[in-house]
Parts: sequence; C-alpha cells; structure tokens
Amino acid sequence: MQGRKTALIVRMSDGQRDELLSCLRAQKTPVGLAKRAWAMLLLADGQSYAATARQVGLAERHVRKWAKRFLQDGPRGLADKKRPGRQPVFSPRSGDSLGQDRLRVAG
Repeated sequence: MQGRKTALIVRMSDGQRDELLSCLRAQKTPVGLAKRAWAMLLLADGQSYAATARQVGLAERHVRKWAKRFLQDGPRGLADKKRPGRQPVFSPRSGDSLGQDRLRVAG
C-alpha cells in the first residue's frame, strides 16, 4: 500500500546547500541544528520523510515541521526560536553576586 504524496517538496539553491553543508562541517554547531540541516539536505535529494526521519533520528512530524520552517524562512528557519519562560534569577554569565552573598553567609 502506497501512502499519499506530500505537498512539502524541499528544493534549495546552491547557496542554501552550501550554507547547510558548512553548518554540518562546523565543529561548534549544536547537534539539533546539525540534524535539521542534514534532514533538509536529504529531503532536497529526494528522500522520503519517513526514511529521512529514521536516518537522522527525529520523529517524522518533526521533520515535517522543520521542512515547513525551511520553506518559509530558508536556512535561518532551522534555528531554535526563543522559548518562553521565567528569566533566570542568577545569570551564569554575569559576574555580579547580588543575591549570592546572602546564600553563602547562611552556610
């Protein structure tokens, strides 16, 4: 039994392909972004969504979600968006110890 044909056909220019390949080659690329770039390259080469999901290690619905974002925004669409949530109380990057002194004195 053959499944439905998808309406999401990923095509990319040579510049986009080069950008995704350089993202894959970079050592500092986060793993999630590398998986998404690899998935888009496989889809552009004509591989199915199910086979791409198995090969990359993502769920098929996530591959489809990232394909939609790629088609809308190009390679920039593969980056993680800012997530909602409470701001950290103690920033790991800030050098100030405003609230930390009070915690250390108690111990």
